[in-house]
Amino acid sequence: MVYLDFAATAAPSSIAKEEYRRVSDLYFGNPSSLHEAGYQAKRIFDDACKRVLSCTGLSATHRCVFTSGASESNSMAIIGSALRYRNRGNKILYGASEHASVKESCLYLAKLGYEPVELPLRDGAIDMDALEGSIDKQTILLSAMSSNNETGALTDLSRLREIRRTHPKCLLLVDATQSIGKLPLDLSFADFISFSGHKIGAFKGSGCLLIRKGLLIDPIIHGGSQQDGLRAGTIDVAGASALSVALEDDFKNIEPNLRHAKELKATLLQGLSGLTDLVEVNSPEGASPYVVSFSLLHHRASVIVEGLSERGYCVSSVSACSSKVDASSYVLKAMGKDDRIAANAIRVSFGKTTTAGEVEGFAACLGKLLQEVKRI
Repeated sequence: MVYLDFAATAAPSSIAKEEYRRVSDLYFGNPSSLHEAGYQAKRIFDDACKRVLSCTGLSATHRCVFTSGASESNSMAIIGSALRYRNRGNKILYGASEHASVKESCLYLAKLGYEPVELPLRDGAIDMDALEGSIDKQTILLSAMSSNNETGALTDLSRLREIRRTHPKCLLLVDATQSIGKLPLDLSFADFISFSGHKIGAFKGSGCLLIRKGLLIDPIIHGGSQQDGLRAGTIDVAGASALSVALEDDFKNIEPNLRHAKELKATLLQGLSGLTDLVEVNSPEGASPYVVSFSLLHHRASVIVEGLSERGYCVSSVSACSSKVDASSYVLKAMGKDDRIAANAIRVSFGKTTTAGEVEGFAACLGKLLQEVKRI
């Protein structure tokens, strides 16, 4: 099997699995317990927090809250800040290509009287001119993903930093799920940074929300006072520690991994160049090299993805978070693509273990399938 769906999830790395076993065996105590086993677990957990902040370069500016993943982190940041700072206004801004966890959190707030505003796209990312025209004194928060999960389109972080500077009361959430540990980023200007563990070789059910120091939000999970009262519930120390070592390992190897991804993307695009009458590339120029989106011009993506799977190649037709709900891509529609293009998209995404031979084999298999399968 050739796995080319790393934007959906990745296998746990050996370093993460080893750390999870070590902590589970030796430091299984509840970190809130007032005895030695609890103290030991608390030290491991504190080390995990420090490791995440250190490798991201945010030790001086942010604190770390471990969550079940980016969906929870996004909900926590959006809903928690909206509830806390309602006295500032009621407007929430987000890009039309944001992850479902962002869009649905904003739509939930609309039921509570807030005004969510969906921003249009330019080259697959938030149109910064539209953002500047929408942000005002009533805006509580802006949510912007650094790299899109379907197309790899990159947000203009330099421009975002400048807009953030001129509107200091508007909080900024950056969903870094598809870029953390993959792309060199300076996110110190963001108030919230979210990401999932399972995209970077840690475990499903683990994630982080990095919060600017001194910033208060209302919790969305109520109960005990764990994690400074921001997220109630017994802490998964082993999962947190495994995430921290997996992230640290990615940061240590970010440059060679990035070069490798660029080579893989070039190989794939070369393979697709021979299929110009059959496919259309959706990913904009300058997008993340880890993700390539293209649409089939004369075939159903679901049929081709199934055929590829039968031949040993695993790719996505749309984001795993929306594939059971809608067969077409709202991201591509927001980019101005027509319904047929949006409904017949295929996403290929690379990992550290992906080889050029696997990508070449995929392109060859795709070309053969497109010739064999009846056109629509």
